[in-house]
Amino acid sequence: MIPAAVGGGRVGGEAVACRLATPDDALAVQAIYAPIVRETAISFEWDAPSVEEMRARITATLGAELPWLVGQRGADVLGYAYAAPHRTRRAYQWSVDVSVYVSAAARRSGVGRALYGSLFQVLALQGYVNAYAGATLPNDGSVALHTAVGFREVGIYRRVGYKLGAWHDVIWWHRPLAAYRDAPRPPVSLADAQAMAGWRDALE
Repeated sequence: MIPAAVGGGRVGGEAVACRLATPDDALAVQAIYAPIVRETAISFEWDAPSVEEMRARITATLGAELPWLVGQRGADVLGYAYAAPHRTRRAYQWSVDVSVYVSAAARRSGVGRALYGSLFQVLALQGYVNAYAGATLPNDGSVALHTAVGFREVGIYRRVGYKLGAWHDVIWWHRPLAAYRDAPRPPVSLADAQAMAGWRDALE
């Protein structure tokens, strides 16, 4: 069963607008992500990536025909979400790993739900069927968000990562994006998805 569509978000009474990222969003994205790397175990990276590294990651994701979205209010980027291949072997091509990050000032305000809602719909338009997500424990906010948008627990990797002086567990979730069909078509490009009737609705 496919979970119900995820609702949008509002911050300070104003709707969050979701769109495809561009390399020029690297500065805002890095500003959101770098403190998470430096100060928490939410990310298992030890060294915060530079703006140029974030630019390269955005470019590589879009170049691989996978979505990287940013959510903004006015000119302010409040968060971002993206997809990555779940595994490289061909039978996994309908499955992706997804991640979402929200600025400290905008957490628990619906930005994560809005970004995930648009990301799931874009991925479904492309033909992806499964989304997987992982989070370092403990993280009550992430557990609440992923549960709210339809993920169900797959399992926990016990003490799988060491950072900031401690071993950490990682929980993994699964969320179906579309119905399972025999002989599914390969996922299509972002350009093809943008030409579909549902593209505008996916971002709105």
